[in-house]
Amino acid sequence: MDRLIQDFVNDCALRGMSSRSIPHYGYITKIFEGYLNAKGVGLKDANKDHLRGFIEYLRLEKGAARKTIENYFAVLSTFYDYLTFEGIVSSNPVLPIRRRYLKRYKDNGSAQERQLISAEDMGRLINSEMDIRNKAIITLLAKTGIRRNELITLDVDDLDLVEMKIRLKPTAKRTNRIVFFDAESAFILRRWLKARECRNIRGINALFLNAKGGRLERGGILQLVRQAAERIGLHDSFSKKMEDHFSPHCCRHWFTTYLRRAGMPREFIQELRGDVRKEAIDIYDHIDKKELKESYLAHMPQLGI
Repeated sequence: MDRLIQDFVNDCALRGMSSRSIPHYGYITKIFEGYLNAKGVGLKDANKDHLRGFIEYLRLEKGAARKTIENYFAVLSTFYDYLTFEGIVSSNPVLPIRRRYLKRYKDNGSAQERQLISAEDMGRLINSEMDIRNKAIITLLAKTGIRRNELITLDVDDLDLVEMKIRLKPTAKRTNRIVFFDAESAFILRRWLKARECRNIRGINALFLNAKGGRLERGGILQLVRQAAERIGLHDSFSKKMEDHFSPHCCRHWFTTYLRRAGMPREFIQELRGDVRKEAIDIYDHIDKKELKESYLAHMPQLGI
């Protein structure tokens, strides 16, 4: 690997980026380096023409979708931002390319939106899953609103079945690390923990295990959620419309929307989601955990699971 890329990867780690995303950043930058080298150019010398050519290369030769290209250029922008910070290049050449060629425009209010299912369909989704591990995963995603990465890093010790709360691992995206779950979730989690004893062949502390007894990964979560949603007609893998797809993040969307519809105060929802509260008054508005839990239990929809 080029020394510049290795230094960039090290810098990503120093900034506290996810250990699962850092290799992805190095991989994409390496692909761009290979593209430039074929043209006799180095990473430090890339200009707008090379970047425009890379868009065409990804689109025409590699058949990459727009979202994939956007992802590539988001990584490259981070890379050249690092080179600018280090004084290796004078400016980030990716920024104007992204603004001009990869900017999304609203389509008269008809932009695709993430699918939002009803409370009845969420209950149907969970009840359709026969595997207790998968049932527990979808339940936690829906009832806590945590992200996929936050779920896969959970250990058994992070779970408090008495207080019905979970302490999440620290991440750059999350402010509040305590989330709550209700009696429905607790019932399913207890069933999973009992079944987990037989599946934990390696004796590890991960809350959710894969078929080989290791920690379940991001791809495994995505697959099981999609399969469950497809089974009851909530996910169409062949459709190009976002609203026809159901992903783990749809559970976070559902969590937020239904708490809001049930009347939970906005600042309480932000706290449970781990969002940064940006208004000046928020600095002095400390939310009591007992009050937050009581509000959560009062507003969280019951799904009959």
